[in-house]
Amino acid sequence: MLAAKIEPAPKSAAEHRASFFRQSGWLMCATVGGGVFMTAVHFLSKAKALPEAEYGQFVAFLSVAMFIPALPLQMVLAQQTAQAVALHREHELSGLIRAMWLGTFVVWLVAALVVLLFQGTILAQWKISNPAALWLTLPVLLFTVWLPMFYGILQGQQNFLWLGWSMMIHGVGRLAIAAFAVLVLQCHASGMVTGILGGLALSLAIAIWPTRSLWLAPAQVFEWRSLLHQIIPLVLGFGVYQFLLTADTMFVRACFSENTSAFYGSAGTLARASMWLVGPLATVMFPKLVHAKAKAEKTNLVGIVLTGTAILAAGGAAGLWVMGPWVVKFMFKPSYVQAASVLLPWYAWAVVPLCVANVLLFNLLAHSLFKVVPALCVLAVAYAFALTQFHDTPVTVIKTLGTCNLLLLVICAWYTWKAKKSKV
Repeated sequence: MLAAKIEPAPKSAAEHRASFFRQSGWLMCATVGGGVFMTAVHFLSKAKALPEAEYGQFVAFLSVAMFIPALPLQMVLAQQTAQAVALHREHELSGLIRAMWLGTFVVWLVAALVVLLFQGTILAQWKISNPAALWLTLPVLLFTVWLPMFYGILQGQQNFLWLGWSMMIHGVGRLAIAAFAVLVLQCHASGMVTGILGGLALSLAIAIWPTRSLWLAPAQVFEWRSLLHQIIPLVLGFGVYQFLLTADTMFVRACFSENTSAFYGSAGTLARASMWLVGPLATVMFPKLVHAKAKAEKTNLVGIVLTGTAILAAGGAAGLWVMGPWVVKFMFKPSYVQAASVLLPWYAWAVVPLCVANVLLFNLLAHSLFKVVPALCVLAVAYAFALTQFHDTPVTVIKTLGTCNLLLLVICAWYTWKAKKSKV
């Protein structure tokens, strides 16, 4: 007879807090480190061989990759992994990982064929001069789908050590390969996209290896219907958050000139950098909440994370507000300074409510409080419609984004309050 698996003794509240701060501190360092290298790719816009139009093309391709529902994929796998580890259902998880791995490849293959079939129309609509950048974007999109899947598995395992290393290598690889392609080979947008592809490939290899014990385990049949009842709300909820984070850049690319989209992209890149500081807090919190729910344990992490996120996000926005012109001048060509400096304060403050709402959203979905999801979907539709109506200037687009981010915060706060009230 096999020996029963011995459960580790439950940790005290102090041990939980110490573990949280240690893990989130490491992940914050890794996220900031990797993010610095990723942002350093934008320094290549200062290269004389890279015109503003080419940089605008790169920002457009980058926004397409960002538009992939990476966060929903990551959080679905994080939730399922944390739950499987807590309840010892690793064999069911193995079957899910393999099914999602194969399914995403099939969907990508069909999408790639469609893109190649209509590439002429796409090149004309996006004002792209070199089709090589479009071709390189196709494997980028595949790896952009796969990487968050394995990030989610690492996150669900609470293996933040390898998750952090993968994030840092992602940034280092992207910068090194892009710099070589642009500065040595004189490639423009295609060279910078090559950097994205190389960084993704290195990061993906590092993320896949430590998770092999799960996806190589003998697979067990799982109940699709009950699983979909958990997955669909997660995909929709986190998908709305990602839509609010990325849709404006693609919209500006389609509706404004190439130079304007480049200036807008530079401001957006700097403003969204505040997510490096606050994102790791919610990333570490989420699997712990899922695990605690599965084990019927109590935790007070949400209040700590919410306070820290609000302080860091507001501090980052204030810093960009004051130092914005200097930061833009340091990172980009002089031609970017005037336009990007006007946009940056608006953009920096527009992201703050999104950062805070992210914590509340993570908490709601970790506890399977899915009643918030229909309201989020309505907000996403309203935001898409508002972009089509209010876009006379880039500042108006940012104001629309900021308004919808504030509405997201209000919605998440309302449903959080209702959930607490129902427990009283």
